[in-house]
Amino acid sequence: MTLPRLLPMAVALTGLACDPAANRVNRPGTPPPHTNPQPSTDWELVWQDEFDGPEGTPPSPERWVHDVGGHGWGNEQQEFNTDRTENTAHDGAGNLVITARRERYNGRDYTSGRIRTQGRYETTYGRIEARIQLPVGRGIWPAFWMLGANIHSVDWPECGEIDIMEYRGQLPSILRGSLHGPRYSAGNNLGQDYVVSGVRLNEDFHVYAVEWEPNRIRWFLDGTAFFEATPAQLPEGARWVFDQPQFIILNVAVGGNFVGPVGRDTVFPQQMKVDYVRVYARPT
Repeated sequence: MTLPRLLPMAVALTGLACDPAANRVNRPGTPPPHTNPQPSTDWELVWQDEFDGPEGTPPSPERWVHDVGGHGWGNEQQEFNTDRTENTAHDGAGNLVITARRERYNGRDYTSGRIRTQGRYETTYGRIEARIQLPVGRGIWPAFWMLGANIHSVDWPECGEIDIMEYRGQLPSILRGSLHGPRYSAGNNLGQDYVVSGVRLNEDFHVYAVEWEPNRIRWFLDGTAFFEATPAQLPEGARWVFDQPQFIILNVAVGGNFVGPVGRDTVFPQQMKVDYVRVYARPT
């Protein structure tokens, strides 16, 4: 697949890297609304957006940049991403809300939002987390992820991609974390699904995180680790490219290779609510 040079979406995952039945867990704990202490004294908060802006205002331009376009983002997505507050805005209750809408706009049948910290904030290593309530419905594809800051010079997937959280809206109890890099991308990514018994991730806020260290990345849901990736797991001859700065992305896609077409019963608008995004580093 040839991907657009500018910011490909977390691309198609055509198969599961694990047996979902082997990853069923008890219900994770859910933090009280708008509270979550630092994960431990091993981490120090270094960057954050608490999304406390007034209702109807856009995300801070000092922290975020909008991606605008409707070319499919390399994944046959069906939405046009805008910089309008109808698609990305504070709700006045401490959340940023990314809203996917069914509406004809610039040749597309849906609109949504996609924002990134590229040129505003980038990090190498650390604990990167967000507290999010996910949307739901067949063909809805929310994601919290990262891309290498060198994407313009080396392109994708050589820049590296860390998918902290993505899921199919028609499978609201299955979370996926994964890595994309040279020779392990798209349907051949290094990743794992996490099946949560008795929980629909759209029904409440949950904390999605990675702890990214030299030669190791671990994924967490509400403080429970469910996947770890190291260079030893890469295909023979593949390179570990997760030793350089990456920026953060939040978006809600509509349709695409990962989720398939929008279901006739999918209700719009659909919203992803983000309570905060925080980045921690090891104290020096």
